[in-house]
Amino acid sequence: MTPRLPPMHVMAGALRDTGGRVLLAQRPPGKHLAGLWEFPGGKLEPGETPLIALARELREELGIEIDLLSCTPLTRVPWAYGERGLHLDVWQVTRWQGAPASLDNQALQWCKPRQVDPAMLAPADRAILQTLRLPSRYPITPADLPSTAVESLFCQVSEAIEQGARLLQLRLPAWPVAAVRELAARLLPTARAHDAQLLLNADIEGARQLGPGVGVHLKTAQLSTLAERPLPWNQPVGASCHDAQQLAQAVRIGADFATLSPLAATRSHPQASPLGWARFGELTEAAALPVYALGGVAPAQVEIARQAGGQGVAGIRAFWAGLLAEPGWPG
Repeated sequence: MTPRLPPMHVMAGALRDTGGRVLLAQRPPGKHLAGLWEFPGGKLEPGETPLIALARELREELGIEIDLLSCTPLTRVPWAYGERGLHLDVWQVTRWQGAPASLDNQALQWCKPRQVDPAMLAPADRAILQTLRLPSRYPITPADLPSTAVESLFCQVSEAIEQGARLLQLRLPAWPVAAVRELAARLLPTARAHDAQLLLNADIEGARQLGPGVGVHLKTAQLSTLAERPLPWNQPVGASCHDAQQLAQAVRIGADFATLSPLAATRSHPQASPLGWARFGELTEAAALPVYALGGVAPAQVEIARQAGGQGVAGIRAFWAGLLAEPGWPG
């Protein structure tokens, strides 16, 4: 058996302009994955530090000099093309000197992340796009709300969207399916006006009927039964995961993100063993999609989650008090 080659460390830059657009480069003819688009960059050479390698690659490909102080870590994507593993190390870049130009026979385009079709990207770069699209906080409605609270919940969710929430899950297991779909339909104009995404819990058919702006968050058992993504790319797909195998399945079907739980002990699931931040970080590091920490976390723990490699935090009751506008990229 031929031994697997060690993963190649590749740097990529997510260049953001003042309008919130990012720069994409098309792989030229004759190269692997020719015709697909990617975030510009290249492999780390022996003896280089990551940022020095990124600066060199962007200088060679685009003719720009990046301001290293403007660079911040965005995400890391583990991937494999055949026998060759890839460790994609991605940094945000917000300041540089010079105008990006094609020096490597590649087409270039500036796009807002929301306007990019993930199918046009190289597979490893799709997780980068989702990281840019997704907010750092993911509120989930309390599961024990009675259906008689529909008007109160409608007002709360509408207010949350207007205050800056951009990804919300309607998880209302005690409600009739039709009532949840009706609530989503009423919320949809507000969501679309603010570029927010609503997710129905487990209701794939409901999301299909409601269309763009509404997605689905898959239950763990439901995730295991799927062989492919259940919705088109303009409708978000999330997945509930608890271990590495489930995260890998979420990647296989093309989910946009996953929640990983429980991070800490919770009253709702006292029998579940909490992961803790260290284990959360290990699982997230090996997952090729954005991951939210869920279970016993608070909105203020976003930075802790990010330092552990996560996209941010998800939660229920604590997330419905004083929701703040989502910082980050317009897109």
